Amino acid sequence: MLPLTLRRILALARKELLAVLKDRRTRLSLLVPVLVQTLVFGYAASYDLNRVPYVLFARDSGEAASALIARFDGTGLFRRVATVTRERDLRAAIDARRALLAISIPQDFSRRLAAGRSAEVQLIADGRNSNTANTALGYAQAIISAFNAHWRAEHGAPPPPVRLLTRAWFNPNLVTRWDMVPGLIGTLTLLQTLLLTAMSVAREREQGTFDQLLVTPMRPAEIMAGKALPAMLIGITQASGVLLVAQLWFRIPFEGSFAVLYGGLVLFVLAAVGIGLVVSALSFTMQQAMLYSFVLLMPFTLLSGLTTPIANMPRVLQYFTRVNPLRYAIDIAQRVYLEGAGPRLLLPDLWPLALMAVVTLSAASWMFRHRLQ
Repeated sequence: MLPLTLRRILALARKELLAVLKDRRTRLSLLVPVLVQTLVFGYAASYDLNRVPYVLFARDSGEAASALIARFDGTGLFRRVATVTRERDLRAAIDARRALLAISIPQDFSRRLAAGRSAEVQLIADGRNSNTANTALGYAQAIISAFNAHWRAEHGAPPPPVRLLTRAWFNPNLVTRWDMVPGLIGTLTLLQTLLLTAMSVAREREQGTFDQLLVTPMRPAEIMAGKALPAMLIGITQASGVLLVAQLWFRIPFEGSFAVLYGGLVLFVLAAVGIGLVVSALSFTMQQAMLYSFVLLMPFTLLSGLTTPIANMPRVLQYFTRVNPLRYAIDIAQRVYLEGAGPRLLLPDLWPLALMAVVTLSAASWMFRHRLQ
């Protein structure tokens, strides 16, 4: 026989789940958007470049210039959209966004290299999108470095004093999707969990059932637990959906432990539910709850480190990220997924989430008692 308190909590949790899941459209809205958003982010939110349109302005047709141009055209990554003979045509191609990159080769390029002297190649990138411009310039510089090494070896020039070998750990090909999709496990879970929890009490008020809840023998802590449990179950289910998409669709290798990952997710969902319950206690209507939730979601997302490294943010904003549960959830998901990190390495992320869960749930419990008195 279950204790009376547990039976009360489970009964309220069942009521909440039925209120959310009884409508077929609501059931679909809990899972389908999460899966669609994961696919969209996985394909669209990428800093990788698979095709770089470029325009060529070559005033030299010698051996070295032709060999360098052939390297660009032969990669399959760079696609020449135009060969111009005037500088203003080069500028027009970039202004019209027909080309992301322009390569300008001077007249004396081949002659200077044949004489054993240095020669310049100008790379002009469309800086209106700094991420793609930097990536394109990096690809172009890699091609030019390979051309330099081949030219030295073929013409008997002395090798460079230092040979650079690069290697990326945890993401060997530096594919953006590998760190973006695991980060969505926390981001999309927060979105739905916060909204569901925030609107739980507001829905009771709008439907006129909140007064009925007040006259039940349930204590405020039991009401809060009954409201929190369904949101936690739905949040964990949604996180599992994103995890399945990452593994079965995108084939991102999982290096860590599922137990560690779900342990961190439970702490994160507890903190998110606590924030949602505070919002729910403050809101009198579902419209207010939704508005307050979106006011919180935007800074949580921007200050999470998902798209912008926290180290690049102003110092003041870096302090604000320390009270953002999404920051720790994303770090846990990415480190467990790609690095295989264990609880000891994740301790700096786990204890802040546990502290946030205690603080927010305690605050929500106090507010529930205050409202029920």
